[in-house]
Amino acid sequence: MTLDQQTLERRRARRRRRGVPRRAVVALVLLVCAFAVGIALGEALHDNPKPGGKRTTQRTLRPLPLAPAHETVTVTVGSTG
Repeated sequence: MTLDQQTLERRRARRRRRGVPRRAVVALVLLVCAFAVGIALGEALHDNPKPGGKRTTQRTLRPLPLAPAHETVTVTVGSTG
């Protein structure tokens, strides 16, 4: 079975017509994906702190317990006069 030239041309034209919207959709999807990746990368870079920046740290120090005194010293002062 052989097809004449006119029938082949019609089939090729139909294939071309169907392929154009599919290519446009694929291109649009790729463009949207690239845009989303660019937005995500920009946000990630924006959220990171700059190197060499100032950092404030707050800490509560609790006093250590004191050992009881082992000796008692008594001082007496005498009066002269």
